[in-house]
Amino acid sequence: PFFVNRGGLPVDEPTWERMWRHVGRIHPEGEQVAQRIRGAADLPKIPIPSVPAFQPSTPIPERLEAVQRYIRELQYNHTGTQFFEIKKSRPLTGLMDLAKEMTKEALPIKCLEAVILGIYLTNNMTTLDRFPISFKTHFSGNYFRHIVLGVNFGGRYGALGISRREELMYKAPVFRTLSELIFDFEEAYRRCWHTLKKVKLGHCVSHDPHSVEQIEWKHSILDLDKLTREDFRKELERHARDMRLKIGKGTGPPSPTKDRKKDVSSPQRGQASPHRRNSRGDRRPSGEKKPADSKAMPDLNGYQIRV
Repeated sequence: PFFVNRGGLPVDEPTWERMWRHVGRIHPEGEQVAQRIRGAADLPKIPIPSVPAFQPSTPIPERLEAVQRYIRELQYNHTGTQFFEIKKSRPLTGLMDLAKEMTKEALPIKCLEAVILGIYLTNNMTTLDRFPISFKTHFSGNYFRHIVLGVNFGGRYGALGISRREELMYKAPVFRTLSELIFDFEEAYRRCWHTLKKVKLGHCVSHDPHSVEQIEWKHSILDLDKLTREDFRKELERHARDMRLKIGKGTGPPSPTKDRKKDVSSPQRGQASPHRRNSRGDRRPSGEKKPADSKAMPDLNGYQIRV
């Protein structure tokens, strides 16, 4: 039962409150049912997945496989109840605290939670670049959204995540270019009878778990209805080049932390140079530009792909 964590221990109070709000609307006696289940002594023990630990000599590809296995073991959340409230506008340090809570409670997760968890579990892999990849697809008159964590190691691209579909989550870092990775996802969607409509690409995420910077979720927004196939490929490679340049130049000061930025009331996102930002915006064929500082809370229910 999803009311009890995998160790049979009570979930923290904020998580329980969120559960009751959803359960109360569906099952008026849901709380009593949950209490009877929690008090039952004859229920089998459900194993808690172990957070992967690595030796310094463990290769990065093997670490990524272990992280993905852990995400799989948590299982996809089919209950219709969002166990963890994720606000994309939160600073990275707050999202990492939430990821730590996920490992403690070991509850089923959805794709956005898997991205946050993937960032948390790969923070010590400093040679690995991580960036969010969002998809918008169309099927049977409806639009669906999904998100994975793109990774780049040694010039090879891959992805971490969770989905109802096996082919829409983990991708080993074997793709030579970012466009090859995205085209592989597109083909996987095609096999599920989904048509890919938009791809949103973020910039690389800091490895500092105490950073108060926000994750840049949609640096590039590519509308496939407005791009030719070749333009789509060029925009993907342009984004990959931008990430390499940003990492190579080390743009901006070091990531601010809690200790260094105690007097900051609202964290500021690192900005690219005005010349670079304007030149990219002028030549982007998709016709869409990233909003300057959007503070709107994302639609969490949008990140559910029903295929």
